[in-house]
Amino acid sequence: MGLGSYPEIGLGDARELRAEAALSIRAGRDPIDDREEERRARAAGRTFGEVSDAFLSVKEAEWRNVKHRDQWRQSLSVHAAPLRPRIVAEISTSDVLAILQPIVSRAPETASRVRGRVEAVLDYATAHGLRAGDNPARWRGHLEHLLPKRQRLAQGHHAALPYEAVPAFLARLRGIETIAARALEFAILTAARSGEVYGARWDEIDVDATLWTIPPSRMKSGRVHRVPLSPPALAIVETMRPFRTSEFVFPGQKYGKPLSHIAMGKVIDRLGVAGATPHGFRSAFRDWAGDMTAYPREVAEAALAHTIGDAAEQAYRRGDALEKRRALMNDWALYCSGARPNE
Repeated sequence: MGLGSYPEIGLGDARELRAEAALSIRAGRDPIDDREEERRARAAGRTFGEVSDAFLSVKEAEWRNVKHRDQWRQSLSVHAAPLRPRIVAEISTSDVLAILQPIVSRAPETASRVRGRVEAVLDYATAHGLRAGDNPARWRGHLEHLLPKRQRLAQGHHAALPYEAVPAFLARLRGIETIAARALEFAILTAARSGEVYGARWDEIDVDATLWTIPPSRMKSGRVHRVPLSPPALAIVETMRPFRTSEFVFPGQKYGKPLSHIAMGKVIDRLGVAGATPHGFRSAFRDWAGDMTAYPREVAEAALAHTIGDAAEQAYRRGDALEKRRALMNDWALYCSGARPNE
C-alpha cells in the first residue's frame, strides 16, 4: 500500500499513516478499501459540471485566445452536457462513449476535441482526489479500441482569397454597415489576427501617433506588437467612436463584451464568398507583399507579428521596423482600395 511520495509525505506523516493502516487490519478491515471509501466520500456531490467549471477557472487564465476559451466551454457544456449532472467519481467508459458515438462519424474532429477535453477534466478530478482509477476518456490503449480511428488530414492552411480578389471583396464589404463588417475591414487593413481585433481596446489606440499597441497578454507570441494604422484603418477607429459603450473598439451585443468570435465569419457568409476566412486575409497580405512589392521579407513578417530568425538574431535585433512597416501598411491600404502605391 503506497502512502504517498516524499517530500509531500514526510517520515512522521508516513509513520502515522502506517499506524492507521495497522489499526484497520487489526479491526479486520482492508486499509486500501478504507482509503477508497474516503475518496468516494470526498467526491460525493461533486458533479462533472462543477469540476469542469473549476478546471476552466484555473486553466482559462493561461489561454489568451478568446475563441479557444469559448471552444473549451462549448465542448464541456454542450457536447458533454449529459455528463454534467453525473458524480465525477462514477463516470465510466460507457458514459464517455454515450456522448462521443453520436458525433464521431459526422464530426470526427469535434469528437476528438471533446474526448480530449473530457479526459483533461477527469485527470484534474483524479489529481484532486475526487475520483480514482483509470481515466475512461483516455484514447491510447482504451478508447482507440472502441471508436473508429479519425482519418488524419494533411496539414493545411486557412482558406484565403487570392490577393487579386481582395480589392473587390473590400468594396463589397464597405457596403455593409455593421460593427462586424468594420471589424473585418480593420483586420484586413492591419493584417492582424481575428482575436487581436475582437479584443482591441480603446486604450491601445494612439490616434495622434496613428498606432495600435497590442500588449503581450493578447499576443500569440507573448510579446508587445505595434501596428501602424493607415488612414483607412484609422478612419474605421473614428467610425466606431460614436458606438463606444465599453473598453472594446468593436463592442458586441452584450454590454461590456466584444464581438462574438464568429462575427467576421458570418459577414463573409453573408457576402456569399467561398474560399475565404478572416485569418486567410493575412495570407493574402503576405502573398501580395512578396509578389507585388520590394519590401524585405523581414518587414512583411514583422507586420504579421511572426518571429524572425533564431534566438541569437532575436536577441540582437531589438527594433520592430515600425516606420518601414508603416509604409508597407499604407501601400497595402492603397492596394485594397483599388489604387496603385504610387497613385
